[in-house]
Formats: sequence, C-alpha cells, structure tokens
Amino acid sequence: MAVKKVEKLHEELIIPDGISAELIGDEIVLKKDGKEVRRRLNNKIQLKVDGNKILLNSKKVSKREKKILFTIKAHIKNAFEGLNKPFKYKLQAVSVHFPMTLEVDKTNNMLVVKNFLGEKKPRTIKIIQGVEIKLNKDLIELESVDIEKAGQVAANIEKGSKIRSRDRRVFQDGIFITEKPGVIFI
Repeated sequence: MAVKKVEKLHEELIIPDGISAELIGDEIVLKKDGKEVRRRLNNKIQLKVDGNKILLNSKKVSKREKKILFTIKAHIKNAFEGLNKPFKYKLQAVSVHFPMTLEVDKTNNMLVVKNFLGEKKPRTIKIIQGVEIKLNKDLIELESVDIEKAGQVAANIEKGSKIRSRDRRVFQDGIFITEKPGVIFI
C-alpha cells in the first residue's frame, strides 16, 4: 500500500476585523488603533497577505519546517489577541527585612528599587519601549500589546531584585510574578 507524500505545507489565518497586516522586508506588521506589533519572520516560510487572510507556505515538508511554520502561526495569533486586548502581568514586591520603595523613571524608562535589603545604591531595571507600567504601593502592573515585551520586562524586574550571596531561606525579599496571561500563581 502506497502512502501519499505531502509535497507542500500550507496554513492560513483569517485577520480579525479592525486589524491591518502588511509585509515590510522580513517582518510582518500588524496594526490596530495606533498600536502595532512587529514580528521578524524566518526565510524558510513564505508569508503572503491576501485580503483578510495571511497565507503561510513551505516548499519542504520536514519536522523543522513544520515547527517553524506553526511557531510563526502562534506568534501571529498572539499578536491578534494582544491588539484586541492587551496582555497583563502582575508582580508583587515583598520586603521582610527593610521596606523597599518603587519608583518609575519615565524619562529613562527605568524602574528604580530603593532600599532593597538596606542597600544604599538603588537598583535600576530597564523597561522596554511599548510596555506600560503602573505602581500601586507594592503591586506592579505591566500592560502591552506584545506578549514578548511584557514578559521580558516582568522577567527583568524579577531578575533585577534577585538576592545574591545570602541564604534564600532567610532572605525572602524580592519582586515576584504573581499573575501572567492565562496563569494566576497566588
């Protein structure tokens, strides 16, 4: 019995109402209401915007090309979701030993953590352009249409308040992610 071999890999996504898509070089740009999400594409996958559809094609049908194609498809779906409703991350600042204070430096796009474990020099954490940050005492809320940028800023904040050369069982201070899209930890 002969097995029919697939010669091409083809997927299509329907663009939701209100979102415009265009290809610029090796990037796809999705826009809605002045917000935009850019994604760099892999050259193994051919992408085409046709009316209200995005067509993804690959000439080769190997595991590698399948992985790349479905990864790009997932990134585009996340962009659609983010443009319709921004992604939100919540972080909690926990201080046991010394009360830390948080400030946002909008001119330099930095989060400043003062008096962390009694340190004299404040810790500064970079905030990526395109991510909005709101402070409410010890609660930090991040919001962005791009899930990668929001997640990277949350990780930078958590990493920026990491304790070094002390016993983590005793010094449990820090800033921790408590909620991210689809997952609530506490």
